[in-house]
Amino acid sequence: MYDVSHNTCKEEEHVVDGVPRRLFVHRKGATRALGPGHPSIPEALRAVGQPVLIGGSMGTASYILVGTAQGMQQSFGSACHGAGRAMSRHAAYRQWQGRQVIDELAGRGILIRSPTSRGVAEEAPGAYKDVAAVVDAAHAAGLAHKVARVEPLICIKG
Repeated sequence: MYDVSHNTCKEEEHVVDGVPRRLFVHRKGATRALGPGHPSIPEALRAVGQPVLIGGSMGTASYILVGTAQGMQQSFGSACHGAGRAMSRHAAYRQWQGRQVIDELAGRGILIRSPTSRGVAEEAPGAYKDVAAVVDAAHAAGLAHKVARVEPLICIKG
């Protein structure tokens, strides 16, 4: 289990114009992707960099990446935290019905548990951008390097 938040403001030390500085880094829609050797990374992971979890949708893969030294320089050790929405929740609700999404994903072996079908419709896989393209862009930019691609088995909506 690895806990990641993606809407935070933290005081961190980063190099700006060659000088280490204490900064307040606000990540809205981003997550930390600290590079190898950063003292905030747990000792067991410090040599390789911080794990970066990039979630897809209920019906697409998610990815595990690792922070890079290049990402530290380019983005203060930040990377995207997910695929990002391609349409609003309201638009998704108008386009899909929750039961339809649950049945379609069940046919692919993915179980959905949610207190409402509206929430499922709002989070339909088609409401999100292509997570593979988002991850490929972060990887190509050097913000984080791909480690693993994981497929969903169950999705629990709160």
